[in-house]
Amino acid sequence: MAKKKSFGSSTENAHQFAAAAQWDLEQDYERRPRALKKRKAEKESTRLPIKTPGGAVLQSVLPERTDDSEEEDKEEWAGVEEEKTIQPVVKELEVRPKVSERQRVINAKEELSNAAILLNEDPEENVGLLKRLREISEDKNATIQKLALATQLAIYKDIIPGYRIRPLTEEEQKSKVTKEVKKLRGFEQSLVANYQAYVENLADLSRASRNNHSPNVVAVGKIAVNCACGLISTVPHFNFRSQLLKIIVERVSVKTLDEVFVKCRTTLEDLFRNDDDGAASFEAVQLLAKMLKAKGFMVDESVLNTFLSLRLLSELDVKASLETVENPRKRKKKDRQFRTKKARKSEKERKISEKEMDEADATVSHEEREERQSETLKLVFGTYFRILKERPPGLMGATLEGLAKYAHLINLDFFGDLLVALKELIGAALEDEEEDDDIETSTQRNATREALLCVITAFALLSGQEITNSHIGEGMSIDLTFFTTHLYATLLPLSMSPDLELSTKSLRLPDPNDAAPPSKRINVATEIEMLIRALNTIFFQQNANKSNTPIRIAAFTKRLMTSSLNMPEKSALATLGMLNKMARKHQRRLHGLFSTDERVGDGTYKMDIDEPEISNPYAATIWETVLLRKHYSPKISEAARELPKLFK
Repeated sequence: MAKKKSFGSSTENAHQFAAAAQWDLEQDYERRPRALKKRKAEKESTRLPIKTPGGAVLQSVLPERTDDSEEEDKEEWAGVEEEKTIQPVVKELEVRPKVSERQRVINAKEELSNAAILLNEDPEENVGLLKRLREISEDKNATIQKLALATQLAIYKDIIPGYRIRPLTEEEQKSKVTKEVKKLRGFEQSLVANYQAYVENLADLSRASRNNHSPNVVAVGKIAVNCACGLISTVPHFNFRSQLLKIIVERVSVKTLDEVFVKCRTTLEDLFRNDDDGAASFEAVQLLAKMLKAKGFMVDESVLNTFLSLRLLSELDVKASLETVENPRKRKKKDRQFRTKKARKSEKERKISEKEMDEADATVSHEEREERQSETLKLVFGTYFRILKERPPGLMGATLEGLAKYAHLINLDFFGDLLVALKELIGAALEDEEEDDDIETSTQRNATREALLCVITAFALLSGQEITNSHIGEGMSIDLTFFTTHLYATLLPLSMSPDLELSTKSLRLPDPNDAAPPSKRINVATEIEMLIRALNTIFFQQNANKSNTPIRIAAFTKRLMTSSLNMPEKSALATLGMLNKMARKHQRRLHGLFSTDERVGDGTYKMDIDEPEISNPYAATIWETVLLRKHYSPKISEAARELPKLFK
């Protein structure tokens, strides 16, 4: 049997445990000698060996770092850690390099050109790029903003269809359609939404440029207005036409004439001339009439002259007023032919089918166009009559010119009121002439021009009507003797006018004594042209022979000959041409004036009286041709020699 290992007696073990309880283990650990830690081995050099000039190859060794450098590194890293705790987040813009404004413009040009190319190639597939173009136009950089606006204008001109897009009804949205129709509808709805946002952006920029006079804001506003004018000129049939017209009308509502004003006014004139169906013209005239009334007619004269570009004169064949429109094409009840019930039914079905075909072809019938033009004419006449009633400065000439042009379209019910207004206007001009020779120079009013226009308008009212100088209807009489007498009284002062042959487009130096700026008229008719026009209206219209007496014809002939002595060359030639025309038509009545051997009347000729009927013209002779034969102009001299030969 193996012996068990002995660990000592129990007495010895007890003594050992008693001694161990009295040991101080920690103190014993502290008293032991400690071995110092060796300095870490230096890192191996990662530098390449160096070859000395002598040819020996030496290994480059990093310099030893001292304790001071280590402490400095610790302090530096401690400072970095402290900064990280203070500013834990660094902005991304400070880390990335900033792009210059010039580079941003170049990048925007590239993106705009790429988007334009894709949209022109396939608008339906890339219609989503319109939204991106709109986002670029909202950039704070004025150059990028102008480029984006102009790019959108060019794109919309190309991709807008030739028809107006209407919103889909609920039934159309719920109905099942083919893939192609669904794709087309999506394109149209996206196009309309982006186009609406573009038009609203143009309106906001135009309005902001009027309130903020910053150079960048004004420049962007000009581009916005030009874009609106471009859209109205190119796609007037498309959606949101009213918003574009509001932008243009707001720009012509001021009296400061700049390039933006001229652009908007020219756009309106072109729209009136090129409008086929009359819908766009009606909306534009409606906005203009509302604006003129709200502004108290304190606008430039050229704005009112835009009405002269309407196509009413050549196309409209109605008589209109503020309330009614008389259409001669509509047959009266007595002129209608008898048709059976079956014929009327077939005629009704035929009209319905023609209407559907017109809608499919997007054409406008003559009835619809004339109805719109009649409403437009009512607005124009309403504006003219309000101006005649209120008499604002600077608009009377344009108003009378418009009335003279559209006089044959005025309803007969308005003849009396209009002639009364014209008489009052001439009477006011005569009163002003008696008070002061210079009439209303502060408002640049030309009383002579207004008087001539009043005479032309009064006779033009009757030129297209089948009436005489006696009466129209019951209780309404028209007597144009007042206008004829006024024209007779105007001949001598008009012959000595320095502006007889000059218009606003004539090249001449401004008057140094005139403090007021020159008038910006677009009407280029001279005073002598208006005089010849008035004489033609009085003596050579359809009903002229019934209203002109021999004494009136002789009195006008004698005064015209006297006035021709004071006129310039071209005006004298025009007057002699008018006298030649009168002599050929009234040869028997004027024979005694060109003969010195005969005397038709008794007494003396009263040349200072401004009424032709009591001036006793047959007591005078026309001796002015003797002086005109010696005129420096050979044309006038020859015309003066030929005139008496007509009575031999």
